[in-house]
Amino acid sequence: MSDPMTPQTLGDAYEPDVTRLLRDCQAGNTQASEELLPLVYDQLRRAAQVRMGGERASHTLQATALVHEAYMRLVGSQELEWANRAHFYFACAEAMRRILIEHARSRARVKRGGDGQRPPQRIPLEELDLGDQQDSSRILMLDEALRRLESEDPKAANVVRLRYFAGLSVDQTAAAMGLSASTVDREWAYARARLHRLMQDS
Repeated sequence: MSDPMTPQTLGDAYEPDVTRLLRDCQAGNTQASEELLPLVYDQLRRAAQVRMGGERASHTLQATALVHEAYMRLVGSQELEWANRAHFYFACAEAMRRILIEHARSRARVKRGGDGQRPPQRIPLEELDLGDQQDSSRILMLDEALRRLESEDPKAANVVRLRYFAGLSVDQTAAAMGLSASTVDREWAYARARLHRLMQDS
């Protein structure tokens, strides 16, 4: 059986020039951003499906590993400038958010009766200190809280996207956003506290 993650599964006629799209994104081409997200989403979703194939009770969907795999599949060994990589990681963050929500909604449907199929494995959120309450409702609450945080403080929301959904380190997030590491640390601490408060309020 062929590996579902092999490049051939993308189709011979489907050879996206990701580096070109990233350069176009940096130049302000909104169409390039719209073209990039589906490519990133497709790769991350394929990787997630492989990781979750066994539906093991101990399964952990790790953003860092999936994003790295998507990067290597789409960009290869090229060392892109951070100005370009930032667009890639933001696209990864949005794709990971959508994957998390997709699985959470599917799990919630099954809990309500659904179609009788085995639900997707829960996705740990320990990086945001949510303890043992890692069910689908908490993931959906997190997404709603993040949307509210974005309306209040877009910079803090972007730090959450890159740190949590794309799995970037503090230094990588700082480079992607053009901030100092100390600023990212401060925004990350604030965002976590604010998200908790928003989730409690909901």
